[in-house]
Amino acid sequence: MGTCAGCVLLAKEIVGKKNDVKLLHAMDMQVERNAFGRQKESFEKSIGIKGFSEPYNAVFIRAPIIKKVWGKCEILGETDKKIIAARQDKFLALSFHPELINDLRIHEYFLEMIV
Repeated sequence: MGTCAGCVLLAKEIVGKKNDVKLLHAMDMQVERNAFGRQKESFEKSIGIKGFSEPYNAVFIRAPIIKKVWGKCEILGETDKKIIAARQDKFLALSFHPELINDLRIHEYFLEMIV
């Protein structure tokens, strides 16, 4: 499971400024770093996650967005037409920080994926 910067690392492609980030090329997706803005633009938002019956309160801090997916990569969540959650095989990429709230559904989902 890659959250925020971890989401970036799991990608096969990165857009925007070229830098020295070494991607893991684990997921068929392209990401954009800090797409929601700088630290002062951090926010919380109720979002829908595929397979969850209730909305999930997500915390976004200098969050990336997933610009596109292909191949076996599946979109699990979007906000304002921006992809913020995806899955491929046993990899889970999230633009937000599930560790900052008390809702354990994302962690439970990930554990079910890898067992």
